[in-house]
Amino acid sequence: MQTITAQGLAMPKLGLGTWRLKGEECRAAVAAALERGYRHLDTAQMYGNEDAVGAALAGSALPRDQIHVTTKVWWENLAPDALRRSLENSLAALRTDHVDLFLIHWPAPGMDLPAALETMMRLRAEGRTRAIGVSNFPVALLRRAVEEIGAPIACNQVEYHVLLDQSAVLAYGRAHGIAVTAYCPLAQGRLAEHPALAEIAGKHGASPAQIALKWLLDQDGVAAIPKAARAESQLANLDALRIVLDDADRAAIAALPKNQRCVNPGWAPEWDQAA
Repeated sequence: MQTITAQGLAMPKLGLGTWRLKGEECRAAVAAALERGYRHLDTAQMYGNEDAVGAALAGSALPRDQIHVTTKVWWENLAPDALRRSLENSLAALRTDHVDLFLIHWPAPGMDLPAALETMMRLRAEGRTRAIGVSNFPVALLRRAVEEIGAPIACNQVEYHVLLDQSAVLAYGRAHGIAVTAYCPLAQGRLAEHPALAEIAGKHGASPAQIALKWLLDQDGVAAIPKAARAESQLANLDALRIVLDDADRAAIAALPKNQRCVNPGWAPEWDQAA
C-alpha cells in the first residue's frame, strides 16, 4: 500500500470510509477491513460510529501505530472549548489516546478560524492528534489557514471523483505539501454503470468503480476513502490497486464532465472561492 507523507504523517492512499455505517455493521466492516489489509480508517463525530470503529480497533491484533485513524469535529463545535471536548469524546469512543489526523469537518459560517486552528495546534502539541487538517475547504479558506494563520495543515478532505474537478484544490495542496483525501470517490454509486468507465473497465477486466478509484489513487498526493461494508466491495477496492491505466484511459476520463457534485448541504462554503 502506497502512502502519502504530509507534515510528518504517513497516510495510506486507500482507506475505508465509514459514513452511514453504524453499530455492529460498522464494527464488523472495520474489523474485516483490517484483516484484509486496510490500514487507514476514516470516521467523524457526526457519523455516530466512533464507538463501533473503536470496538474494531480494540479487537484487532494489529499494533495501534500500524493503523491510521482520521476523525473530524463538526462545524457547530469549532469554539475552542467545544472543539477540545469533541476530540476528547472522540478519543474515548475510539478507545485510543490519540488519532493520527484530526480535521475540521466543514467550515462554519462566521467561524473564528484562527481560534479553532490554534486549539487544534495545541491538541497536536499535547499528542492528542499526530496531525491536523480540514475538510471541504476551498482554496480561499485553505490560504487563510496556511498563509495567514500559519497552521500546519496536513490534509484537505474533499469530494473528488471522475465527475468533479478539484484542480484548484489539488494545485494549492501540492504547492504547500497538503494531501488531498477524496471522499465520495465513486460519486455515491453513480459510476457503477457509467458507459465511458465501463468501456475502460472492459480493457482491464475490472469494474467501472475500480477504474474510477484507480484514477484517483494514481494521482500524486491523493488518497481515497470509499465506504465498503461488504466483503466483495472491500476486496474489489484493494484489487483496484493492480490496474495499470494507460494514456488513452486517462484521456477518456479527462473528457468526462467535471461539474457533478454529490454533497452540497446548506452550510457549505462557496466552492469557487479561489482568490
